Amino acid sequence: MRHTILVLAGILAILIGLLWVAQGLDLLNWPPQSFMIADRQWALRGAVLAGVGAILIAAMRRR
Repeated sequence: MRHTILVLAGILAILIGLLWVAQGLDLLNWPPQSFMIADRQWALRGAVLAGVGAILIAAMRRR
């Protein structure tokens, strides 16, 4: 059960991270009033979050 929850958390982290990257690089203007659009700091944070999610999934696959 714990394994499944951690894998789902990793998947969610990757999806949210990719959303932040797309918004930060001005590739996705959704929602239109978002403060994250065209702010490269959010692109960096999203990349880090997606990386953490990938590491989490990889760690759970080894078990």
